[in-house]
Amino acid sequence: YLYCGDISLRLDQAISLHRLASKYHVWGLQQGLTQYMTQHLSSDSPTGHMVSWYNYALQIGDTTLQDSCLQYLSWNLSSVLQSGEWGSISKDLLLSLLQRSDLILQSELELYEALEAWINQNQPVSTTVETALRAVRYGMIPPHHLFRLQRHSPLMVKYYETIRDLLYLAFQFHSASPIQLAKYFDVNCSIFTPRNYLSLSWGSPWIINNPTRDDRSFSFQTQLGPSGHDSSKKVTWNALFSPRWLPLIARSTYTELGAMQPTRTEGGRPRIIVTPATSSPNFAGVSFQKTVIVMAKQQGKVIVRHVYNFHQSTEEAGDFLVDADLQRRASEYLIDSSLYLHIVIKPLYHSLLVARK
Repeated sequence: YLYCGDISLRLDQAISLHRLASKYHVWGLQQGLTQYMTQHLSSDSPTGHMVSWYNYALQIGDTTLQDSCLQYLSWNLSSVLQSGEWGSISKDLLLSLLQRSDLILQSELELYEALEAWINQNQPVSTTVETALRAVRYGMIPPHHLFRLQRHSPLMVKYYETIRDLLYLAFQFHSASPIQLAKYFDVNCSIFTPRNYLSLSWGSPWIINNPTRDDRSFSFQTQLGPSGHDSSKKVTWNALFSPRWLPLIARSTYTELGAMQPTRTEGGRPRIIVTPATSSPNFAGVSFQKTVIVMAKQQGKVIVRHVYNFHQSTEEAGDFLVDADLQRRASEYLIDSSLYLHIVIKPLYHSLLVARK
């Protein structure tokens, strides 16, 4: 590298070379290796490399690489849980992940079962187990699964007293209406806050072929909320994708009486609007955060590339697909010329305002 400015590299050599580049102050190589590791987090390797890269970044204080690893772990947690690397993550990294609301995975039950597997493999001290178990959001697990875990999960049986108050609160959450619950409990806490769940009761995948062609729309259903009290209530959502929507700040103003203001132009940006098909009194006390997950293919593997959160329109996010090239067939935002999205609806409950006497 010192003579040619070029080097061939394997995944298992990255840390060693990065350490050498840092020791001998070869800044160009050091920065190139950091970029290489950031771009190859999804690559397959025999023993795994992502967790070791995160630990190395933590050790040397490389916050860029550390944040990239943590984001990849959070956004692709389902695939990480099924890999051999899951059992090798450290206690601190595990507890850090469990605190996050932006985890993308199938369900909270999947996270609990993966946590149980990690504990069985690593046999941590009881205080670590108790802290980890109390970070699980039991209110997001359906009651019939909670009953099964109470009887058949050796981990829950052993540490039942540690989390009994959380299980009791979860069962209350599933049995009472959210409005009734909000009178007595603070519902703005983590046990009542969903993560980004991919199961169909929380949202729907949306594959848009030739996304620059024209506007698209589709409808899907979700549960009204995670509470078992609302398990039979469904909400139908309408989603509209426009490839060329002109943002409000970029639209020209019209002063002539009766002039029509354009909404779409060739120079506009992609936009998604998600609205309920009907209004309902059941929506009282609940707001719905929408999350659009953009998938991409990297090193032959489908991964999460971006996550956008908004209330009704991605225009609120401001940067929705702002750098995406949707025209080119080989675009890194497209998979087989299609835009792969997943829309997640996250019901968030609000405490009731108590009038002062």
